[in-house]
Amino acid sequence: MKKPLLLLLSMLFGLQSRAQSVPTDLTALMQQAGVPGMQLVYSHNGKPQAYALGQRTAGQPAPVDATTVFEAASLGKAVLAYVTLRLLDRGVLTLDKPLLTYAPYPRLQGAANADKITARMVLGHTTGLPNWAANPTKPEWPTTPLRLKYAPDSCWNYSGEGYVFLQKTLEHLTGKNFETLARDEVFKPLGMQNSSFVWQEKFAANAASGHDGKSQPVAINHFPAAYGAFSLFSTAADYSRFLQAMMTGRGLKLATAQLLLTPANEARRFGQPATATDPFIAWACGVGLATTSRGLAQWQWGDNGNFKGFYMTLPGTKESLVFLTNSSNGPKMADALLRLFLGPGEYRATQWLAE
Repeated sequence: MKKPLLLLLSMLFGLQSRAQSVPTDLTALMQQAGVPGMQLVYSHNGKPQAYALGQRTAGQPAPVDATTVFEAASLGKAVLAYVTLRLLDRGVLTLDKPLLTYAPYPRLQGAANADKITARMVLGHTTGLPNWAANPTKPEWPTTPLRLKYAPDSCWNYSGEGYVFLQKTLEHLTGKNFETLARDEVFKPLGMQNSSFVWQEKFAANAASGHDGKSQPVAINHFPAAYGAFSLFSTAADYSRFLQAMMTGRGLKLATAQLLLTPANEARRFGQPATATDPFIAWACGVGLATTSRGLAQWQWGDNGNFKGFYMTLPGTKESLVFLTNSSNGPKMADALLRLFLGPGEYRATQWLAE
C-alpha cells in the first residue's frame, strides 16, 4: 500500500507545484513583453483554468480581475460568423447568394464586381475588399465609399469591411441591430454577462485601459455602435464560454458546425510569394484553421492597437486557450503561452501572421 500512496502523493504534489508555478510564469512573460494586464483562460474538456494578472492601468494599483472588461477587437468576427451560421440554420440566408440581392449597401454603389460578393466569401476573407477603407473609429467612416481591391474569390485578403457588409445584411434580414442579434444568439444563451458590442456604463467601474508599445496608458474606447468586426468588449472567461460552443458546434446543425472546421479556402495571400507556413494555414467560415503538430486548430487574433488578444482551439483534444491583454505588446507572448498551456509543438498561426 505504501508505494501506491507515495506515488499518489507525488502526483498530487507535482500538480500542485505546477499550478502554483503558472502565475509566476505568466507574470514573468508579461514583464518581459511589457504587458501591464492580462486575462487568460485555458480549458480542457470543458474544465477551465482562469488567470487574471497585472494592473488595469499601468502605475495604478487597481488589479485586473476575472470581470475586468477588455477590448476584444477582431475576436468579435467569430461571434458574427456564429450568428450568421445560426441564421443559416433557420433559413434566413444562404451562404452563396450575393449579398446585394438581399439589400443595397450604399457604400458599394457603383463598385465593380460588388454584386458577386457572398456571405461565404465574407466569412473566408475572399471578397476582394480592403481591410478598411478608412479608420473605422472616425465619424466619417460609415459613409466612406468602398471599392474592391481584388476580384471576388480570387485570393485571401483580410477584410473588416467585408464583415461590416455582412452585418448590415443580417440587420436588414432580421430587423434587429447587431447588438440585439449577438445578445439573443450568443451572449444570453452562453451566459456571457460581461460582453457587448457597444459600451455599457456598467463597464466603467472595472474596465482596463489600453497601453501603447511603451506601456503608456490610453483610455478604452467607448464604441457607441455595434460592429462585429472590431467593437467587442469582453472578458477571457466570457469568450472562453463562446469558444466551447464554437469548437463543439453547440447551437448549430451538425453539417453547419462542420463549416467551422472545414477549409473554405487556402488563405492564399495576393501577390505574396509562398511562405514556409502557407501549406499549414487555411480559412473556414469565420475562423482561421492551422494544421499543428497537435492536430487541427481554430484561431484568430484581435488587434485594436492598444488592446490585443488571441485564441486557439484544438477540437480534437477539446482544448482552448484565449488571452486578452491591455497592451499593444500582447502578441509577443503568444508562442510562449501556446506552449505553456497546449504543450511543446508547432502551432504555426503566429508565424504565418509574421511572414
